[in-house]
This record gives sequence, C-alpha cells and structure tokens, in this order.
Amino acid sequence: MRSGPLTLLAVLGLAVPLASLPADDDAVRDLIGRSCDFSTRLYRALASRGDDNVLLSTASVWRGLTALLAAAGGATREELRTALGLAGLDPQNITDALSTITSTPAGGGALNLRQGVALFADAGAQASAQFEELLRRDYGGDVKSADFHAPRDAAEAVNAWVRQQIGDRVQDAVTDVDPGTKWLLATAASYQARFSQPFNASATRDERFYVDRYHVVTVPMMLRADKYLLAYDRSLRAGVLKLPMTDGAAALLVLPDEDVDIGALEEQVSREKIRAWIGQLKKTKLEVQLPRFFLDRTYSLGDALRTLGVVRVFGDDAEGPEGAKVSQVLHKAVAAVDESGPGDAAAAPAFASPPPRLTFNRPFHFVVYHQSSGALLLMGRLRDPTKK
Repeated sequence: MRSGPLTLLAVLGLAVPLASLPADDDAVRDLIGRSCDFSTRLYRALASRGDDNVLLSTASVWRGLTALLAAAGGATREELRTALGLAGLDPQNITDALSTITSTPAGGGALNLRQGVALFADAGAQASAQFEELLRRDYGGDVKSADFHAPRDAAEAVNAWVRQQIGDRVQDAVTDVDPGTKWLLATAASYQARFSQPFNASATRDERFYVDRYHVVTVPMMLRADKYLLAYDRSLRAGVLKLPMTDGAAALLVLPDEDVDIGALEEQVSREKIRAWIGQLKKTKLEVQLPRFFLDRTYSLGDALRTLGVVRVFGDDAEGPEGAKVSQVLHKAVAAVDESGPGDAAAAPAFASPPPRLTFNRPFHFVVYHQSSGALLLMGRLRDPTKK
C-alpha cells in the first residue's frame, strides 16, 4: 500500500453477534475475554464524553481494529496489540480464534447474523496481494475501489456496500469522507433477535419517563408480568434485569436507584462487574415496564481510542508494511426495542395477586451478550427515549 490516510468504519445494524462456540475452546474463550475488557474500556471512554443516549457495538470496533494489525508494524503494531488486549498472543492464534468466533454454524441455535468487511481503495492505490489474501481468508472480506476525490460518491459507494451486506435498515452509515483518504476499511454487521418473553402490545400505555430532575417526557411503556431473572448491586445501588432472546443472546438492563447518577454507575462497568451481575441473578415474579425506543448513533472514536493508548496509528510516523495511517475511526449503530416476539402475551403466567412492578422510567444502562460464551455484543445508555 502507498502511504495515505486510512479510515476505519465500524457499522452496526442492531448488534455484532458471535456464533455458538465450542465449550472447551480455551483459546477462543481467552480471546473473547480480552475483547470484553477492551469493549468495556472503550464504552466507558465514550460514555464519559456526554450525557446523551449511547449505543456502541464494541465488538465490531474491536474486530475491525484486529484487521488493522495486518497493516501495522513495529511500535505501532505493538501499541495496537496492547490496547486491544492481544499482547503476548501468537498472531496465528488470534486469526484462528477470530475465525471460530465469527463463523455461523448451520442449524438451530445460531444467532441471526449478517456481516461483512471490505477495504475501499482510492484510484491509483493498490493493496498488497498479502493483505488482500489475509482480508479474504481471515475476515471473508474483499478490496473495492472508491473515488475519494469525490467524497459524496465515495460515501455512497460505502453505503451501498453496507446495504448489500446487512440490508436497508442502515441507510447513511457515511455521509461524507475526507477527500485525502487513500484507504477505508469498513466492517458491517447486524443482529436481530426477539425477546423470549415478548411484551403484549395491547398493554402498552403512554407513561412518564424522567430524563433528569427537570425534564420529563411521555413515552410508550411496554408491560409484561412473568418470572424474570433479577439481581441488585448494593455497591452501585442498581437493579439488574435479564431479558433472554430466542437465539441464545440476552440483554441486561441496569437501572440505578432514583438518587444514583447513571454516569457514576457506568464508570464502574467492567467485564468483572458484568460477570458478577450475571452470577447474582435469581428468578422472581415481576411486572416489567420498559419504554419502546429507537436509537441511531454515529461516532468518531479517535479521541476515545487515544485514551485507551491507541495513539501512534493516528500519527504521521505510523509504521507498517502497508504504509498507511488511520485518519479517523467511524462507528454507526442502530437499535430498535419494541414488543415484537414469538408467541402471544396470553401465554404469560397468571398470578393470584399482582407481582411487584419494576419500571424503567429513568435513564438506564444496557448490555447485550451471548449467553454461552459471555461475549459482549452491544452496550448502551438510554437517557431519553424520545431521541435517537
């Protein structure tokens, strides 16, 4: 590759899933653990920069950056490996484990995954045969051309590829690109799942949601009474509710007590904390009220990544056999939560007396993860359900 700016784009439809994994594959599980550490660190770095809604496919960013390792060298490569939590691992073990993680097995139990990766090259720029082979072999990707001197045309070329990979749900992953770009590495993935315990649409009512002490909005609030897995984190003073999906994934909804700031809670979110929440879950009868919402978030992650130690790859002295530096890291994430699900709400159990009600009517944190592997798929914060 000739020297020039490289843009890394991570695009998400709903989440970035992982396939069912071999229970005894220690290398895969070690890699997943390392990606979870990176995921929570990146989320904290991004979430601390504002008070808005947050939606981040940390796994998508992590996987895209591992592909970038092939284009880095020297101190740049080692810095990137350290930031991603890959220091000390054999590069071949990394690619072998990634191949296992991102494969989708045939038959039942697989997550609803659509994903792709591509390297867009400007006119006159040519990727090395070695890098093209690695992209195809280890990431199932390809090299495509784009005219970055016509930024809007280049953006549409990327957007058309994204739609081809994961459908029309993501329309404008990129609105513009730097005309000085020579290389753009794009990853696209979408994940769609249904609640194992769907909400009853006929029970949805407009209710108040307390954005903060001075701001109250009215939103459609879903309702279902059932047996749920629930925990309470006394150190953070927050309730944790698990909502299983039909495909083996699950969502953890973390609701801080009324006088606890959501930002202070998120500062403590880590791989160990999430594992502790899961380990403390106990089944209980509940009525759950959850707002219906749609999130569409786009980020430039350069500053957040720099706080994690990814610095040299953005500089003019970035080293590597491909000779390319990163100009920016873009991330697009979209998520919709509604009542949809298999079955009928009439199948919900009937209780002799109404169970306690847990209402998510103030800002809360959420995590979507793959239950059998523990892999983090998606992390976010719902601050205001009326905003994207």
